[in-house]
Amino acid sequence: MIWAMILAAGESTRVGKPKLLLPFGEKTIIETIIGQAIASRADKTLVVLGSGWEKIAEKIKKFDLKTTVNPNFKKGMLSSVQRGFKALPENTRAVLVLLGDQPAVSAAIIDQIIEAYQRTNKGIVLPVYKKERGHPVLIDLKYKGEVEGLSHEIGLRGLVYSHPEDIMEIEVNTASILRDIDYLEDYQKELTKDKE
Repeated sequence: MIWAMILAAGESTRVGKPKLLLPFGEKTIIETIIGQAIASRADKTLVVLGSGWEKIAEKIKKFDLKTTVNPNFKKGMLSSVQRGFKALPENTRAVLVLLGDQPAVSAAIIDQIIEAYQRTNKGIVLPVYKKERGHPVLIDLKYKGEVEGLSHEIGLRGLVYSHPEDIMEIEVNTASILRDIDYLEDYQKELTKDKE
């Protein structure tokens, strides 16, 4: 079973308000990325909540997904990844880590990554646009223990650096894998871009 794990625990301090609840088309940012995950070939979707989790949980309760709350969200993104790994069921084969603030990442991109994993059996699959690596990242569950033991200073990159021989890079035709929303200017730019 392959899970899509959406990281939605951040504090949005640089935006100044809960960015995942900002409008994006006819939905919010978080609803948009959840919709893409559910429409993809991922078998199930998990959302890792943290800061202001009650409001986000209320907004997404209509979706068929699992949620978990990261009480250590102030420690950063890796703490949410680690919390998500702990929440995955035993029969999980791989997990696709998606950023909650990348609403332009499409189901087609997610499918490309899953297909590459199934075809190559590489333990880490990364999308690349013009030689730059982005998100989402697929990780085989054989690395579960290693992910749970990573240090917050290095983050998930530590896993990638440790296993260059087990990485599959797949070229994608969109810069959406590189763009996330850290500031209000990023949000405004994302709204004006054509949906990819």
